[in-house]
Amino acid sequence: MSSQSSPRRSVYARLCDRATRLLAMRDHSEQELRRKLAAPFMAKAPQDEVEPITAEDVENVIRWCYEHNWLDDANFAGRYISSRARKGYGPQRIRQELQQKGLSREHCDAAFRDCDIDWTQITRDIAVRKFGEPLPRQYPEKVKVQRFLLYRGFLMEDIQEIYRNFAD
Repeated sequence: MSSQSSPRRSVYARLCDRATRLLAMRDHSEQELRRKLAAPFMAKAPQDEVEPITAEDVENVIRWCYEHNWLDDANFAGRYISSRARKGYGPQRIRQELQQKGLSREHCDAAFRDCDIDWTQITRDIAVRKFGEPLPRQYPEKVKVQRFLLYRGFLMEDIQEIYRNFAD
């Protein structure tokens, strides 16, 4: 019986170590962490000596991370929005990325409500950085600006607003 509990503890300890390393490098959503923990270990021991990872092991490690406040989807969403906005991405693209990372619509909505980002200003800054000052006024060049900003995930209302508010 003790031989059965020892490998179990070993798998749990290794999963805790892996979770600690992953969360030390960058924040993860719960779904991302679950996926990475469930992936098989790169074992140095022969495969038949490695105890398989069970859903219970992963669940215990996730619970352990929550107990230590290392995992919080709401905080992750807020930090992710700020980071991606600084890199020049708009709210639509960021929302899509968050949902791909497993965050619920409610977490996304709450994070966007809580962030104090001026999306119109960011839209203008990105457009000016890419296309120069003053922004193009002729239709073909203006369409290029709009297409670029839409690709980056900005809302059409913010794109139109930069031409209204910042008319030269």
